[in-house]
Amino acid sequence: QVQLVESGGGPVQAGGSLRLSCTASESFFATYAMGWFRQAPGKEREFVAVINWTGSSSYFAESVEGRFTISRDNAGITVYLQMNSLTPEDTAVYYCAAGRGAWPPIYVSEYDYWGQGTQVTVSS
Repeated sequence: QVQLVESGGGPVQAGGSLRLSCTASESFFATYAMGWFRQAPGKEREFVAVINWTGSSSYFAESVEGRFTISRDNAGITVYLQMNSLTPEDTAVYYCAAGRGAWPPIYVSEYDYWGQGTQVTVSS
């Protein structure tokens, strides 16, 4: 079964950092762009960041630009989201996703595979 599995979420105080990981179950994900989305209670799922399949390009939502970075390992099937200077507004369930299409893919509909999500809670 094709899977994306996120880890690394949890509680953190404002100003702190977390690193999320997402590991794919199949090697073919190495040819996919890998993105992160988040969904806060009562809100729609929103784009956070994406990295292309080679790891050479990335794109961020304006709300996280300069605070978050995204990377992927050499095998291409694990992607990381380093989150710094966290604020309570970053509290959400964070989802990893894999997709192909025009760059940069920032819409939910542009992704084919999704993880189950990991909760990030930032306290003030």
